Amino acid sequence: MTSPALTNASLMNRRAAVVPRGIGNAHPVFTDHAENAELWDVEGKRYIDFCAGIAVVNTGHNHPEIVGAVSRQLEKFSHTCFQVAAYECYVALAERLAQLAPGSAPKKAMFMTTGAEANENAVKIARAYTGRAGIIAFNGAFHGRTMFALAMTGKVVPYKTGFGPLPADVYHAPYPSAYHGVSVDDAIEGIEKLFKNDVDPQRIGAIFVEPVQGEGGYVPGTAEFFQRLRALCDTHGILLVADEIQTGIGRTGKLFAMEHFGVTPDLITLAKGLGGGMPISAVVGRADIMDAIPPGGLGSTYAGHPLACASALAVLDVIEKEGLCQRSIAIGESLRASFRDMAGSLKCIGDVRGLGAMTAIELVDPVTGAPSADLANKLKAEAFNRGLLLLTCGSYGNVIRVMVPLTIPDSVLREGVAIIETVLHDLMAKG
Repeated sequence: MTSPALTNASLMNRRAAVVPRGIGNAHPVFTDHAENAELWDVEGKRYIDFCAGIAVVNTGHNHPEIVGAVSRQLEKFSHTCFQVAAYECYVALAERLAQLAPGSAPKKAMFMTTGAEANENAVKIARAYTGRAGIIAFNGAFHGRTMFALAMTGKVVPYKTGFGPLPADVYHAPYPSAYHGVSVDDAIEGIEKLFKNDVDPQRIGAIFVEPVQGEGGYVPGTAEFFQRLRALCDTHGILLVADEIQTGIGRTGKLFAMEHFGVTPDLITLAKGLGGGMPISAVVGRADIMDAIPPGGLGSTYAGHPLACASALAVLDVIEKEGLCQRSIAIGESLRASFRDMAGSLKCIGDVRGLGAMTAIELVDPVTGAPSADLANKLKAEAFNRGLLLLTCGSYGNVIRVMVPLTIPDSVLREGVAIIETVLHDLMAKG
């Protein structure tokens, strides 16, 4: 008997029956297959992918070198648990990241499965090394959905609603954003006010910061901000932790976004682009800090899975061989030039910003200039209808973030940008 043909609608109905509603879907589509910067749904429709699995497949969907590396590892074994019977690809990846990460001090690396796990473990390492419990993060930050990572996340809806009480000893300061009127002085003063009003700096073990805020609206930091943050940490004996889960592995035009600012963090957390589609995350940092926890204090059953380590090593090879950091810079320059041209005739584009390929447009009411989540959602929905996948972000949900694979052909990039422009003009014409 022939099985009925799969459709997006039938699969969404099945999904609704068995998957909890707390797991959202940005688009009502089920993927059949994908290649580079395009994917096709179960009904055969093609989509240009400006999401890249939320900045994961920097090297494109199904890159042959990555597929080959995973296949070769799978032929050997799929799992032993590194803490039970170790394997060379874990060590090779740790060696590679320790050598590539910014800073001249000896470094070590450990692996987990998700970005939230990386941040949770960075907190454990920072607390063990400093003997201090307190953590400072920033308004608008996103550090994950597990409980301590969630406490550091600087956005309530939908991430924190209904989940309290959250872990204590977490404090938030303003993140600088010229467009939103928050200066570097404001951000540093915000931390100093915490020290004056809320917590003794001698109780703070680490400051967690994204080089470019992701969920917060693709807001890049500046060299001045990070240099002053580094100096503040040094003054008070606080560790500086760079959350590079979204910015790392070429997304901003450098392998590590912190390289743009001439500042060396004590710890770096990575995930997303590191695995090229396989689930892996990392904490990389100064060897003396990383060694603060005794044997058994770190690890997890699937942490540093051999298939994911093999994939990550191939990702780093592809980034280097194909010049994807340079490609990221070129993509970002092209995107921002196109969006700034659009802004000349589309008053709904309030701001264009980014670093490397990590680029966004902030959408506003063309009359009042107020943030317009409604317009952003309409753009996302209509772009989907025309074959382009987009995602929103920002504290007000009014920012469109572009997360193309760094391997995207110029022709496909232009095609996607043209859809955005056409849809925005159509929406403005409708009022």
